[in-house]
Amino acid sequence: MSATALPDAAGDAFRQRLATIMAIDPSAPAIEFGSHWNTWSDLSTTVDVVARAFAELSIERGELVGVLLRNRPASIGMLLGVLRAGGCVVVLNPQLGSQRVSDEVATLDLRLILGEPADLEHIRPPDQRSHVSTLAVAELATAGDVTVGRDHERAPRQVRPDTAIRLLTSGTTGPPKRVDLTYQTFVRVLEGAKHYEAQRARDLRLREGVVIVNSPLVHLGGLFRVLQSVMDGRRISLLERFTVDEWVERVRRHRPKTASLVPTALRMVLDADLDPADLASLKSVISGTAPLSPETADAFTEKYGVAVLTNYAATEFGGGVAGWNLPDHQRFWSTKRGSVGRAHPGCALRVIDAASGAELEPGQVGLLEVRADQLSEAGWVRTTDLARLDEDGFLWIVGRADQTILRGGLKVQPDTVRHALERHPVVRAASVVGIDDERLGQVPVAVVELTAVNAVDKAELLAHASQFLARYEMPVDVVFVDALPRTESAKVDLRAVRALVAASAARANLAAPPARAKD
Repeated sequence: MSATALPDAAGDAFRQRLATIMAIDPSAPAIEFGSHWNTWSDLSTTVDVVARAFAELSIERGELVGVLLRNRPASIGMLLGVLRAGGCVVVLNPQLGSQRVSDEVATLDLRLILGEPADLEHIRPPDQRSHVSTLAVAELATAGDVTVGRDHERAPRQVRPDTAIRLLTSGTTGPPKRVDLTYQTFVRVLEGAKHYEAQRARDLRLREGVVIVNSPLVHLGGLFRVLQSVMDGRRISLLERFTVDEWVERVRRHRPKTASLVPTALRMVLDADLDPADLASLKSVISGTAPLSPETADAFTEKYGVAVLTNYAATEFGGGVAGWNLPDHQRFWSTKRGSVGRAHPGCALRVIDAASGAELEPGQVGLLEVRADQLSEAGWVRTTDLARLDEDGFLWIVGRADQTILRGGLKVQPDTVRHALERHPVVRAASVVGIDDERLGQVPVAVVELTAVNAVDKAELLAHASQFLARYEMPVDVVFVDALPRTESAKVDLRAVRALVAASAARANLAAPPARAKD
């Protein structure tokens, strides 16, 4: 029996459910883009185009297939087509630029690459990819154009029959790496996501309501939202990119009960000073991917009357493993504010001592470990997050062990400093990194984005932060920027932040000799 013929119950169940959902009512609307609705039939047409390409190229289950994903309907069709045909989706991001994508493709053993015609045209260096076939799909319900590579019949070096998607992590702290997400992982994460639903129906039917998808499909948040919606038979209103005006127009028109906003987008909505009536249908907003201060969550709730449900997720887990739901929020938020919620069904959390590995008592800070059904036989998986759990199972993320700043022997958590800075009403967002110091080892420096230029000066901001920080936690400098550098998934790009700090230090002539920070 070949590797591609091995049984894969989770994959078969996933593909069967997808086929059943798409066949319920082909004429019903499925994906809104701009002012146009695409039907389930349009979606099925593209899925069939992919299936024919697999047959023409003799691609077997588990072979690696690259998909250039944009927030457009054709990308959803191509993604579902590869999953339906049993391929392993290798997510490619065309927005990184043709050269970076071409360089990455040269390192991957892909049999086929799918994408829009212009994106494929821009990554065709003949010597690097002459063996790779391509399928160009301009939009849903079009035929597609297959270009066959010269040696497409050669045996692939990699076959991953149980893997649904190979996805890049966001690369906020270092070079992105690819993570394999199995069909079993997705099935179990999709089940765990029902933690947020009041009505947890499991029957196969097309459901009422519209899910607004505004996160990039090349990252887990957007990808998961699409798969969750399709597998539940829900209509999708797809935004090519997030803007407050377009997002709120969709909320007014479709009147969803819940929506998803990363912290940056949530703050943009908060700062937009909308009429609360615009968001009257919303009972909750789910927010993840990056830290969100409880003050910002409370300000959003006070202004718009919408509960903010934070969660804890990672690409390596295939999605969320902990989070708030509405009943927990209504009962516990006043006493548990700042927590990222409790473990999802099928997940367990514990905090351990980094040195001994011993499990810590409630309230003690240590390294977080996660045991999740979606990770199959992985057992307890150690993260780099510093956390604490209380007696009721609520989880607080304190910081990252690999980002701790050791200042004269005292540990400074960048998230603690960031949170203190963001408590100032004119600070939209902040990021804190450590820089080398000759006497103390490392000291913290903050990079701050304000709601308006010159809304606060350095001395006033530090005086405000000193109310919440110990003396050794205080930043030695603050760099004001128009906007913090961010990744595609809206997380702060710490590598770019460090570059900004270095450039500011050079301009101020602080790099040589190093500044002597005060204790």
